[in-house]
Amino acid sequence: MTFAITQNCCTDAACVAVCPVNCIHPTPGERDFGTTETLYIDPGACIDCGACADACPVDAVHPVAELTPAQQPYAGINAAYFEGTGQPASGAGAGVDHGPNFHAWGAPSFDRVLPSDFAPLRVAIVGTGPAGMYAAEDLLLHTRSEVTLVDRLPAPGGLIRYGVAPDHPATKRIGETFARFHTHPRVRLHLGLDVGTHITADELAAHHDAVIYAVGAASDRRLGIPGEDLPGSIAATTFVAWYNAHPEVAPDAVDLSSDRVVVVGNGNVALDVARILVSDPDSLAGTAIARHALEELRRSKVREVVLLGRRGPEHAACTGTELLALKNLPGVDLVVDDHDARIGTAIDAAGAAGAAHKAGLFQDVPREAVDWSAPPRAAGGRRRIVFRFHSEPLALHGDGHLRAVRVTSGAGEAGEQEIPAGLALRAIGYRGVPQAGLPFDEESGTVPHEGGRVTGRPGTYVVGWIKRGPSGGIGTNRRCAAETVGTLLADAVAGRLPAPTGGARAFRRLARRRR
Repeated sequence: MTFAITQNCCTDAACVAVCPVNCIHPTPGERDFGTTETLYIDPGACIDCGACADACPVDAVHPVAELTPAQQPYAGINAAYFEGTGQPASGAGAGVDHGPNFHAWGAPSFDRVLPSDFAPLRVAIVGTGPAGMYAAEDLLLHTRSEVTLVDRLPAPGGLIRYGVAPDHPATKRIGETFARFHTHPRVRLHLGLDVGTHITADELAAHHDAVIYAVGAASDRRLGIPGEDLPGSIAATTFVAWYNAHPEVAPDAVDLSSDRVVVVGNGNVALDVARILVSDPDSLAGTAIARHALEELRRSKVREVVLLGRRGPEHAACTGTELLALKNLPGVDLVVDDHDARIGTAIDAAGAAGAAHKAGLFQDVPREAVDWSAPPRAAGGRRRIVFRFHSEPLALHGDGHLRAVRVTSGAGEAGEQEIPAGLALRAIGYRGVPQAGLPFDEESGTVPHEGGRVTGRPGTYVVGWIKRGPSGGIGTNRRCAAETVGTLLADAVAGRLPAPTGGARAFRRLARRRR
């Protein structure tokens, strides 16, 4: 019996480190690492030891024989990755026995080599999401640093707490891994403390050897079309924060009295909001969903969610794993709007490849030319999600409130169509916002840096989305944090860090006064 990696994979590679036979790929040293949707277990090399399952922080690794019917496709997805990849799978090309005692290991590497007299550093980390906590973990495990965690919100966690959908409890579980550092003896946690409001960036820096900003991307990208600010048009990020009880989003921020919702975008966030909108509220009752959101979902009149994608199904922005999960949602039908001949052509061409190509995942999804003048179909009390590819929004119409979304109608056509809807969610990406006291690149929405070192501000560093832009999943932040911490330690060894003028106790007093 072998193991397989399923939908929840966070790609932080904790499983790779414990595998005795190197059967999990891509590894951090391989070219594809950080670009694949998940990691994969080679069924021919796996020895069924279960070490990967024990190490996985999000419960994504399961024995193939115990996969549920909805999870069964992941066994094939894992095996398919090793077909034609050139990986030393199943002993092919390896030249060695793939047992734990005879595996050919590479030379050891030591990423954190510090002088024996290296003094402890006081490092402040602004933000307690995955990026900030991976940086804290690196510092605490590899140095004697003292870490000050600062977060403007009243609870720690960042996007793990306020961005992951409540029906993904396994993904949220990685927050428990991070939480163990909140009470570490060399950590001080300050919640409800905003840098730029309660204290300045200079004051924070004056009490620490270095400061790492892990503030993420707090805003969203806009469409830039007429009517975008009509009531009934909101950012998907607001909707996500609403159902996760974010303290800065009002309980009445979302109105679900419309029978149709248009979501602009088809990435994972778009799929998350679509799934929550059409799920049975009873199935969400046992999750961490906000109470006010659950009550509104119980009153909801939404019968149909339309996902707009400006490109074809082969370029759908969502991961294949999230799409597979959507196809198994009880009481919900998936439909592809067959308004453009290119859509069916792409799906049929990819059909034989199946999960290896994104469009192939739509092979078994019904296609129809949707009549948008008719009310949403709700046969047998079911709800549905409509994928509309090769279509983008042109304007939002309404008299005091959103009434319809005008969209492009197909390849080479001058015509347009209106999709009646009372709620539109833009899910086209997150965007970083300027940080008080730091330089900012308006075009990329990031803080300019070199290897994580903030340009023109010695002793200040960035990590996560504010560093690289809103790309990559949870595990991507581990590698990002390793680079930033490595730069910080190199600067410390070289004597490039400004000397702090205040101590830890003085900062705690300052924080209490200002907060």
